Amino acid sequence: MRICLYLEFYHFLNGFLYKEIGTGLLSSYENQKKALASLNITFTEKWDSSCDILQINTPWLKSLWLIKKAKRQGKKVIIWSHVTVEDFIQVFRFNKFIAPLMKKYLIYAYGLADLVFCPSAYTKSLLTAYGLPTAKLVVQSNGVDTSFIFPDLTGRNAYRQKYNLNQLTIGTVGLVIPRKGTATFLTLAKQCPQYQFIWFGKIYNALLAKPLPKNLPKNVTFTGYVQDVNAAFNAIDIFIFPSFEENQGMVLLEAAAIGLPILVRDIPAYNPWLKDGLNCLKAKKEEEFKTCLEQIINDEALRQQLGEGAKSLAQQEDIRALNQKLLERYQKLLTK
Repeated sequence: MRICLYLEFYHFLNGFLYKEIGTGLLSSYENQKKALASLNITFTEKWDSSCDILQINTPWLKSLWLIKKAKRQGKKVIIWSHVTVEDFIQVFRFNKFIAPLMKKYLIYAYGLADLVFCPSAYTKSLLTAYGLPTAKLVVQSNGVDTSFIFPDLTGRNAYRQKYNLNQLTIGTVGLVIPRKGTATFLTLAKQCPQYQFIWFGKIYNALLAKPLPKNLPKNVTFTGYVQDVNAAFNAIDIFIFPSFEENQGMVLLEAAAIGLPILVRDIPAYNPWLKDGLNCLKAKKEEEFKTCLEQIINDEALRQQLGEGAKSLAQQEDIRALNQKLLERYQKLLTK
């Protein structure tokens, strides 16, 4: 078995479009390479006719050409559904204007695949509602590499010193865009001035996404892109992720790998793998974020319970734990 992993634009202009971004898409792509290596499956990042399977991450225009070329050669095609209209529409300012066209495009592109990997049951439900055949949609978690994201006291101390974190710290990791819940994050920081809040992640130009307020609360830091993402997770005491829309939310698995207590917005993407009170707390309404956060802060036993539950989740979702199911899916696809 030989697989071509393909992520359009990854090597375009020496990776310029993906430099200093740090997205779940890139993390997923790296995890896929590690998974194939651990399964001893030969893979390449450039298509050649010796490949049995073409595995596409985000099918843009060049990807369509490659898909059709592979299918003409009788090869199997897998596409990862990292993008849905529901999350796409809330990224950049202009996305809402092209959302209807984007939906048609995604239906067409995903429809070309023999198999579509959906990061969550929620994503599968969205694509089913688009009218894609359920038979070709399978739930396959992005997973987490616990050998790459892990508890690290040295990294924690280094980043806490670098960003002057000397109090209990509530933080998150990800792109600084409204969809990720920046307004909720800032509201919480204002409501809890006795604690420090930090957001590790790229800040986009105001032309692309709504900018942060000019006057931020004194207890809030937005770092921009950081090189050492493991140190970033370790610098945090409580992980908050108030995103409004996700297909999975890989940062949650990464926070779980550290054993952080997690607070999220209660959205469909997290069902059934995130369980309220077991490996996270879920805020159903905006005003519940402060209540949930205070619960975690004030209840040491709960904090410990959530951290242990999160670690257990990360172990279940480790890319190596998911390998057997992945291998079976490749084998089944090739026998069709």
